[in-house]
Amino acid sequence: MTGLDTNVLVRYLTQDDPAQSARATRLMEQELSEDEPGYVGLVALAETTWVLQRLYRASAAEIHDTVADFLGAKQIVVENRDAVSRALATSAEGKCTFADALIAASATVAGCTSVVSFDHGAVRAGTKLLA
Repeated sequence: MTGLDTNVLVRYLTQDDPAQSARATRLMEQELSEDEPGYVGLVALAETTWVLQRLYRASAAEIHDTVADFLGAKQIVVENRDAVSRALATSAEGKCTFADALIAASATVAGCTSVVSFDHGAVRAGTKLLA
C-alpha cells in the first residue's frame, strides 16, 4: 500500500501542473491497484477538500463527488471509511462543509457522546456550540 499526500491528490484532481499532474495520473490510474492500493488518510482527505474549495472554488457537489469517487475506487483505501461515509451523507444535505461533517463523524465513530466547537457553522454538522 502507498500513502497518498494531499499534493498528489490535488495534482491528480486539478491537473494544474503538467509534470506533477502527469506523474500523479500515472500513479493513480496505472500503478495503483486493488492488490497494491493507495491509502488516503483523513488528514489528506480533509486537506484535499479544503484546497479544492478554497483555492479551486470547487462546489459542495464537486467535493461530494470527489469523496464519493475515492470511496468507490478499488485502488484506493480510505481511512475510517465509516466516518467518511457518514460525513459524506451529512455534508450532502448542504448544511455544512465536508470537513465539519468529518470532524463530527470521526468523533462519533470513536465513541464520543458529543463534539463541541466555537464554530457556529459546525453546529450544522452535529456539534454543540461551546459557550
